[in-house]
Amino acid sequence: MVVVYFWTIKKRHVLRALWHMAVDRISLRSSTATFYKSLGTGKGETFTPSDADMTRWGLLVVLPEAQINSFHDSSVINSWRKFADSEYRVLLRPLSSHGQWSRKEPFNVATGVGDQQWNGPIAAVTRARIKWHMNKKFWGAVPPVTTSLRGSAGLQAAIGIGEAPIGLQGTFSLWESPAALRDFAYKGAAHSAAIAATEKLQWYAEELFARFAVIDESGSLNGDTAD
Repeated sequence: MVVVYFWTIKKRHVLRALWHMAVDRISLRSSTATFYKSLGTGKGETFTPSDADMTRWGLLVVLPEAQINSFHDSSVINSWRKFADSEYRVLLRPLSSHGQWSRKEPFNVATGVGDQQWNGPIAAVTRARIKWHMNKKFWGAVPPVTTSLRGSAGLQAAIGIGEAPIGLQGTFSLWESPAALRDFAYKGAAHSAAIAATEKLQWYAEELFARFAVIDESGSLNGDTAD
């Protein structure tokens, strides 16, 4: 299973959040997690450093299902709660995953399970490591796609995610159904143009696109007070 957290904090706690970004990785190495990433966030409009939101931070972890509840009460999560204003958590089951993240295939997709077998809410994670010399061209292609994304029917929420201010970029989005996500991915003109440009320019050194069934949510991705 995959669990994703996002916390909102006050600006005065930014240094504390940065410290946790480093320390959490040490703690997670000795946990039962098979994959984990501490995440910064942004508006997801340009994927440049100016997009960064220093008041929202995240964590993505892949865990055995039996360990989800204990992880929710672990020292890693409780340490964020001590200074966070809100917490959003979503529990996800992988439906499909293509590509790699840090040279790994992190999400174990069960055989025979896919978008066609799930009709409920869905989450999507995109992640790319952009070739350094292609950053400028990539940034130029992003705004039409994000404008199209924000206006997509069935989109519930979307934010930018990243492991670094430049070059390691992605999105996390929530959709009301697999059909809504497919319509954006394959029928939207801006997104189709970006796919064609990606194939032509080869601006990614590594990329991943994964879809998940939303099993459980608490709190709000928009930063409201957690349940």
